[in-house]
Amino acid sequence: MVDKHIHTPVNLERTIELLGPAVSRPGAVLVDATLGMAGHAEAFLNRFPDLVLVGLDRDPEALSIAGDRLARFGERVHLVHTVYDQITEAIADLGIDETSGILFDLGVSSLQLDRVERGFSYSKDAPLDMRMDSSSELTAERIIAEYSETELRRIFWEFGEERLAQRYAKKIVERRAAAPIIRSADLVQLITAATPVAIQRAGHPAKRVFQALRIEVNQELAVLERAIPVAIATLEVGGRIVVLAYQSLEDRIVKRALAAASSSTAPAGLPIELPEHRAELKLLVRGAELASDEEKTANPRSTPVRLRAAERVRRAS
Repeated sequence: MVDKHIHTPVNLERTIELLGPAVSRPGAVLVDATLGMAGHAEAFLNRFPDLVLVGLDRDPEALSIAGDRLARFGERVHLVHTVYDQITEAIADLGIDETSGILFDLGVSSLQLDRVERGFSYSKDAPLDMRMDSSSELTAERIIAEYSETELRRIFWEFGEERLAQRYAKKIVERRAAAPIIRSADLVQLITAATPVAIQRAGHPAKRVFQALRIEVNQELAVLERAIPVAIATLEVGGRIVVLAYQSLEDRIVKRALAAASSSTAPAGLPIELPEHRAELKLLVRGAELASDEEKTANPRSTPVRLRAAERVRRAS
């Protein structure tokens, strides 16, 4: 299978090292919340012969590829077409109450990046699509065509942290009044023309706008804010969660959720911490762990990764 060879899982050995103690026992359940082409999933199933895997993905094409790749594992694998904030419902439908491990490998997948026609890349011309789930209605083309100048400015600033958000939004509204913007090359050309040369030298001018559009199309940050607390709630005591984030907005959400669950809820000034106030999670790495130099060389897509991990040490009251 050609697709199998183009996907190199990010931080694979480190991910196995962190989740291994939780998923190595017989009957353990690992939820791969962002299955993609199943690079991580296949490695875990090979490494832990008694492991049951639940793979979630919103992309039907990814699920099809993963299904072929994992078919040899038979009934140990359950694939679900869903968004990862639906973890509770996905495992409940399979008769599973708790999980032993959960893996999130966030952002756009290798499959989506490498399929030019999906429109995720600013470096190759394609329709302005950017849907992770091709059955969804909202596309980047619709956003560019229908959002107001204020709304465009907001998403470019909030989701792309783009300093020129106002300028780009204004230029888009002006251009679309004359002709629709339906292809990535048209949008890239518009953004480049509106960007001062000095800023262009700092990196591709369309990078942050394309990130913002992708996040808006797929509601990635809103879904992630719901998903992390829900995922934590499914973990059994001793269960572990590992999250790989690739940009600061994602990582900030993960950091807050893990920090909240790994902190005491005892009121200030209480002379003794009661059992019900103790933290539910224990953090397994200090801060956000970056990929090693060896990992970055072997797999350049790991360069921006920020890894966070935690273990459940107490069930909520």
